[in-house]
Amino acid sequence: MTSPGRPAGRGGPQEIPRPHDWQPGEASPWAALTDRNLTLDHLASVFDGRQPAGIRGRPRGDEREAGVLVALYDEPAGGGPHVVLTRRSPRLASHTHEVSFPGGRHDPTDPDLWATALREAEEETGLHPATVQLLGCLDPLVTVGSRSLIHPFVAVLDGRPDLVANPDEVEAVLHVPLAELLLDEVYREEEWSRHGDPWIITFFELVGDTVWGATAAMLRQLLALALGVDDHRNYRADS
Repeated sequence: MTSPGRPAGRGGPQEIPRPHDWQPGEASPWAALTDRNLTLDHLASVFDGRQPAGIRGRPRGDEREAGVLVALYDEPAGGGPHVVLTRRSPRLASHTHEVSFPGGRHDPTDPDLWATALREAEEETGLHPATVQLLGCLDPLVTVGSRSLIHPFVAVLDGRPDLVANPDEVEAVLHVPLAELLLDEVYREEEWSRHGDPWIITFFELVGDTVWGATAAMLRQLLALALGVDDHRNYRADS
């Protein structure tokens, strides 16, 4: 099911399991800001050493842990900070064509979840771990469908990475400007109902792709923290 009301020319083939009783959500947390300019130096100062404030969602204790890499870099040709995303391969058994951060499930051989994120990013895109500098963490998030506990690690890269999608895992590597994510016409949210509770689902409508669910929730927290805006609604849902 495609997204109703999305801007012309934006959005992608991602299937959204939208319930029949969904309602339009509110404007973005940064809608009232006239200055949304972000620099890589500012992002580094915000996330340097940041530790999680808590787990988002309702963990039951049986979740499978995963590490993902929120890799930021400055585009040499201009355009400010960018983030690396991937579109999942159609060869995968689930979540095909979904947009996500590089990363995956923790392996027993990984020393820690940071190592998991680096290993998976290298397997998926060829990103060399030596080019990645850890800053800090976003808050871990429990996903509903896969019952995963995702640990997002915010990092900076030396520059624009030369990445190649591993076709067994990744259909395409996306280099997305943060400035695009902050556009009013790119952001949407919907309110779904889960067990009688409101469930806020975030969407970023890119050209050719719709980012939603857990990845969009993590992007939303990244941007809200970077801009210094309150985003309590993002903690009621997404998990």
